[in-house]
Amino acid sequence: MTDVQSRPKSLHPDAIASVEALRASYRPARITTLFVGESAPVNGTFFYDGNNSMVRYMQRAVETAFPGTGDFLERFRDYGWYVDDLVLSPINHLKGAERRAAWHGAGDSLSTRIAQYQPLAIVSLLSGIKDIVADAAMKAGSLATFYSVPFPGMGNQTKFHNEMVRIVPLLPRHNRSL
Repeated sequence: MTDVQSRPKSLHPDAIASVEALRASYRPARITTLFVGESAPVNGTFFYDGNNSMVRYMQRAVETAFPGTGDFLERFRDYGWYVDDLVLSPINHLKGAERRAAWHGAGDSLSTRIAQYQPLAIVSLLSGIKDIVADAAMKAGSLATFYSVPFPGMGNQTKFHNEMVRIVPLLPRHNRSL
């Protein structure tokens, strides 16, 4: 059994709480579109810290459809868009069956959050989790339109961009003038 002291620093409960506090600070009053990732990464480069490839790829795709100025994460929030994760602790360091078990073990938690959020659209940000995310939405009684895009890593950056550019204009959002 691994104790907290021997875990990588970013897995410490305080680090997880810090990620969730940052995430909550960007939560819109009304979530129109929910983006669901796998988990915050073990290295600490979380979407809402703004200094990572996911936010750069997301910004590039969104701004292709909706050019804007100012802080991207604030505009993202003002659209009513929110990034949550299937698993609320980092799992990208896990392999194979252990990682998939974490995905499946988190479905009920995500379903509860989807029921609270009541988004109009849901976008899975990793093809491997799309069925679990869709099942969680169904269990939540969600009628949200569902989309899935590949994660923009491991050679899928262009696929991610092209799919996001295609769906961004279709996604419900607030402040359409932004």
